[in-house]
Amino acid sequence: MSKSGDPAKTMQVKEEDVVAVQVIKQAGVDVKKLLDLLIAGVSAEFTTYYYYTILRMHCVGLDGEGIKEIVEDARIEDRNHFEAMVPRIYELGGSLPEDIREFANKAACPDAKLPENWRDVKEIIKVLLAAEQCAIKSWAAVCEMTFGKDPRTYDIAQRIMQEEIEHEAWFLELLYGRPSAHFRRRFIGESPHAGQHLRTIHG
Repeated sequence: MSKSGDPAKTMQVKEEDVVAVQVIKQAGVDVKKLLDLLIAGVSAEFTTYYYYTILRMHCVGLDGEGIKEIVEDARIEDRNHFEAMVPRIYELGGSLPEDIREFANKAACPDAKLPENWRDVKEIIKVLLAAEQCAIKSWAAVCEMTFGKDPRTYDIAQRIMQEEIEHEAWFLELLYGRPSAHFRRRFIGESPHAGQHLRTIHG
């Protein structure tokens, strides 16, 4: 802190002095491009959490009641993905937009909006499935960029991707009867893979 005690006047760290960033740059990572991908990814996770809240609320009737818990697992785990990756964005010298509208507009995936014929539960599942498949592609791009070059970002991204792949399999099973080996989580939003990068996970 400066002599005046004003936090705004603290000395700024130069990017070239951040060894953790320089190491991955030297390994061939375009940090700016990576940050763009990460912000787009966490924006998609955050907005998906919001839209999944609406989708879950509209899983009504006997058919809908049977999938609410599965939707809730995916919903909370998507929020966990946001929580797991955001610290890495700041470690790399990035930051989230201060305006949430600007943030939402950066999402890597389309909004998972409630379908017009939402009383047909299968239509809701189609929206859920599309969102998970887009997320897989989003995190796969991060994994491809960081594999063998940025172990920390790669580890977080591949753990998130593992859970997105599981989510896809759940919704494929519900929609098409394709076996997914789905088992109930030990608790809602367990995040068995990405949870290792969460500071607030319970269980």
